[in-house]
Amino acid sequence: MRRALDTLFGAALWLSVACLVAIAVLVMLQVGGRLFDALLVALGRPRYGFNILSLPEIAGFLLAAATFLALAGSLKAGAHVRVTLALAVLPPGARRAAEALALSVATLSAAWAAWFLGALAYDSWRFNELSVGIIPIPLWIPQAATFAGAALLALALADEFFRVLGGAEPSYRAPEDAIALGKEG
Repeated sequence: MRRALDTLFGAALWLSVACLVAIAVLVMLQVGGRLFDALLVALGRPRYGFNILSLPEIAGFLLAAATFLALAGSLKAGAHVRVTLALAVLPPGARRAAEALALSVATLSAAWAAWFLGALAYDSWRFNELSVGIIPIPLWIPQAATFAGAALLALALADEFFRVLGGAEPSYRAPEDAIALGKEG
């Protein structure tokens, strides 16, 4: 089960990276098209007029997908911003209880968000809602990506909660400690 979860969270991270790469490629193509047009004008030729329609909207959808899909993997890697100052001074038993409480609240919050993001995506699919840009994009597609990211975050948080309840250290503790000690890498 551990391997399956780690593979799932890793795949979501790679999808997140793919979304960021897609944004970069689209923006580079758009900038390249403008540079090509400027070169044509400098040479006295007419503009080619290369334009990626709805680029800001598409980039926004990809950025939302990248952000949400990276949540679970970055939690497991200890890359989330957490305030651990109070936890550091607690004795081990109290720290475990505080960690379990925080993880239970976070799990419920992420599950609640996933539920409503899923309902939003379902309604958008059911009513065939489209974006308002030049290219009509079905809204359920980017909404499904945010739902998937929130659901994976809820799963990762629940996994950490049960690890802590079982007496193990959360998987994000070692990377956090390494970062705090300046031994990242």
